[in-house]
Amino acid sequence: MNVLAQTPELPESILPYVQSINYGNLGNYKPSVKYTVISKNLVRVHVSWALSDSVKQDDLQITILPAFKASFNWAPHLTPDNDHIIAQHVFRTPAMIGASAQKQLILIPDIDILKKGSSAGWYMDMNAPENKFTLGLSKSAVKEHVLFVRKPGAAYAPGKTEYGFYIMTAGDKNALFDPWRNILSFYWKNWGAGLYKSGEPLMNKNLEPYVRQTYDWAFNTWKKSVWQDFTIKGKEVGAPVFIVNVTQSPNYQGYTDEREFRSIWNQAWFNSLRSAEGLFRYARRKKDSTLMNYALKTKELALSFPQTDGIFYSVIGTEMEKVENNGKSYNRSKGWDKYYFGNSNRNPYSWDFRESPYHVLDMSFTAYLMLTWYQELEKDERLLNYAARYADKLIQIQREDGFFPGWLSLKDLKPMEYLNKSPESAMSVTFLLTLFKSTKNNKYLAPALRAMDSIIAEIIPVGQWEDFETYWSCSRYGSDSLVDKKVKRNNMFKQNNFSMYWTAEALLNCYKITGNKKYIQYGQRVLDEMLMTQASWQPPYMYVNVLGGFGVMNADGEWDDSRQSLFSELIIRYGKELKNKEYIQRGLAALRASFVMMYTPLNTKTKVQWERKWSFLGKEDYGFMMENYGHGGETDPAGIGIGEFTIYDWGNGAASEAYNRMVDHYGKRFINDN
Repeated sequence: MNVLAQTPELPESILPYVQSINYGNLGNYKPSVKYTVISKNLVRVHVSWALSDSVKQDDLQITILPAFKASFNWAPHLTPDNDHIIAQHVFRTPAMIGASAQKQLILIPDIDILKKGSSAGWYMDMNAPENKFTLGLSKSAVKEHVLFVRKPGAAYAPGKTEYGFYIMTAGDKNALFDPWRNILSFYWKNWGAGLYKSGEPLMNKNLEPYVRQTYDWAFNTWKKSVWQDFTIKGKEVGAPVFIVNVTQSPNYQGYTDEREFRSIWNQAWFNSLRSAEGLFRYARRKKDSTLMNYALKTKELALSFPQTDGIFYSVIGTEMEKVENNGKSYNRSKGWDKYYFGNSNRNPYSWDFRESPYHVLDMSFTAYLMLTWYQELEKDERLLNYAARYADKLIQIQREDGFFPGWLSLKDLKPMEYLNKSPESAMSVTFLLTLFKSTKNNKYLAPALRAMDSIIAEIIPVGQWEDFETYWSCSRYGSDSLVDKKVKRNNMFKQNNFSMYWTAEALLNCYKITGNKKYIQYGQRVLDEMLMTQASWQPPYMYVNVLGGFGVMNADGEWDDSRQSLFSELIIRYGKELKNKEYIQRGLAALRASFVMMYTPLNTKTKVQWERKWSFLGKEDYGFMMENYGHGGETDPAGIGIGEFTIYDWGNGAASEAYNRMVDHYGKRFINDN
């Protein structure tokens, strides 16, 4: 016998915002719905289906129609057609937003119910042209890299099946200007802060042991594979290699196969100079001359990259060859006697490093790091002069609209086709402002502020967070059709949080120099949009700790991505400037999450996952660390979600740099006691 239920009327407080909610049946069972008015702007909805028999049903939907036409839309993941869904795998701080010029409607899954587990996965969907929001239950499968579609096969046992969500509304100008602030505050107050105070994501707040393990791994147990020592024009240089994989472990019994060509990168992601700054700080603090020598050799390497009219390469690599063993082919380096310079191949033009064009973003970040070294570590005038030569060229190529070009041709240093009006320009803003502080030369200030104002006017209002990683890394969905265009069904661009970071950083720096409150107001807005990609809770289907860790974009699957080490201090800077405790906790959680993926006895849950995936790992591998977790859109208790490689400059070395930098800036007590 089927159980029937009467759906109550919508609470009066949400009537100006919600036209209707349609609750689907589970088989022939109708739902029981309860509304709890928490405040005038927040209603909790609890839905349950009491089943006396088992039910097989591929899809269960709850459909919400706003009482106004939304002109602004936001969701954490793209659903470009009716087959796609936002699977629970990407529920880091899950919410959907629809807003007009006067009204805002936000839907938030009730993760207290989700934490109990479910026969089928939770999902969300946003259809902007139809002004429709959907919450539901369905199995999911990964399509593209990484989007999700419904998958058949969901089944429900007799008993109660529960679902829930919150309806958050607003009409005030602050909420309409920054639609993410109330969501973030709600999540942190109800879930994040409690987990953070209990010790997550790391039970030991003292990060020194992780840093020691990083440097022992890189310069001792894995030194043969990691550290690269060679000469350029008679000068001794060196740095940790770009990438190593599990086949290079001292405990691996098979034949080593290098994952990519042997190289060292100085670009916006993987930057040996950034990691060397952290090593320098640590060696200075510990009075360790051996580690200091490694750091100084990496500085010398950065200064050895040749400049042409101020422009310089971002990658140095070696020739490679294929070696046969027992009928199989393995990748090998020919050694540093045959090095060459090139640029990052994460671009729309060429996969060949030697043919890849100069990337303005990469040069601005490396030149910025040179200034950081000059200001905080050593007054090496070569660093300042190198950066200044680049800056003089940079301001020459600034466009009339204020933006800086994306890429420059190898042949004639002329701007190329893509990303000439993108938030990548924000990194150049930070670089020029830093140079202005060092030189007091006003010729660097005006171009920086002009670029910043262009980003405020053209990028921030529409969320056009497109950068090189958005389209030309592992997630290439849309690279052939979406650049500079929205996904119509979602009324959103394909977005990457890297460019949100550069923009929030540049805005705070503009505010600190000018005192103009416009910059910090927009900066907080962008920071909050970035923080929507940070984990504010601990899902039961994540088998490592994730609180404070970051995803990447609205078309990929990572958790605990290494960018959190880069983001962490900026979040804290905003917290200090705005006297916001939540930001400080989020920033410190991001710093601690930066070490969660390390293979070490310090990380009990993570160590289990590593050993289930790679049983040969042992104590010599302590410090090995994948850049993220669940990258492919799947996790399970047996090790799915664990990777196979370490990028020192985008993993353990990067995390250690962030910690050492913050020790210098704030002291260990601040890091350990907050």
